[in-house]
Amino acid sequence: MSPILLRPVREQLEHDRVIRLLQAKYRRRFEVAINPGAEQTAPITVGQSPWYPDLVLQSPQRGHKLLGVVEVETAESVNNLEAMSQWATFARQRVPLHLYVPAVSIDVAKRLCADLQIPVAELWTYHAGGDQVRFTLVQRSSRPSDGKARAARAAGRSTAAGRSRESRPRRRAAVAAPRGKATKKSGTRTARARKGSSRASRPKRK
Repeated sequence: MSPILLRPVREQLEHDRVIRLLQAKYRRRFEVAINPGAEQTAPITVGQSPWYPDLVLQSPQRGHKLLGVVEVETAESVNNLEAMSQWATFARQRVPLHLYVPAVSIDVAKRLCADLQIPVAELWTYHAGGDQVRFTLVQRSSRPSDGKARAARAAGRSTAAGRSRESRPRRRAAVAAPRGKATKKSGTRTARARKGSSRASRPKRK
């Protein structure tokens, strides 16, 4: 539970129910620890302080490297204060943040993320109908660091291409004729001129 929020009992029960369903969902790929209700059993370190996301996703391999955090909100907790405190803090970590909100609160959640510039790796809605809870993926985005890396690689390629074009020698506007052909043509013209002069110098027969 968020340290700045006290949910109504009914919402808290729904919140904890969704957390346990997500634990089963993410268990296929991760080792999952949860912090439902007032429990604080699975912390992550932010700076020098422990924080307690609703779900902590870790590698199942030795070392249990942190791979992601999941926050589940109710209609009461989708607000500016919660976003600045919890969402923004978890989004600054070097792991993806998955955010789950009620379907009726999706527009508010989107606006808060946009206004506060909170990068969410996956934004989901959930809707409870009887004993069933339906999850719907609304938005998925790459992490900011990945986007910057791609942009840097693309800029490097374009710069290299520009340099290679500038380094190529420009083609000459006119190509010089081969020397052999020019010599033959000039020799032919000289021979014709000689023949003409020899004919003019011969005396005419009477």
